[in-house]
Amino acid sequence: MPRSQNKVASHRRRKKLLQQARGYWGRRSKVLTVAKHSVEKAGVHAFKHRRAKKREYRTLWIARINAAARLHGTTYSKLIAALEKKQVGINRKVLADLAVSHPNAFAEVVKFAAA
Repeated sequence: MPRSQNKVASHRRRKKLLQQARGYWGRRSKVLTVAKHSVEKAGVHAFKHRRAKKREYRTLWIARINAAARLHGTTYSKLIAALEKKQVGINRKVLADLAVSHPNAFAEVVKFAAA
């Protein structure tokens, strides 16, 4: 009995992998085994950096809030502590957007927290 090869699925798998490696330099985009390693490594980096991006954005928001808070005579830590004490459920992303886009609204938030 002849050996079953399932050529259609194998070809599709290889084609999919080489498609993912499009744009890579040299053998990384042409040779299956080299492309496989490159695509796998790229996936590892993509996973890691999706997590890192969240940390970077939080750092950016905190820096923006701190800069705006200092313009109003307080610091980031004092502002956040005052907001938590008043049980204001506003997150750092929104606070940073207020600080940059709507300075008057941010001033009102700071005034409310300080009162």
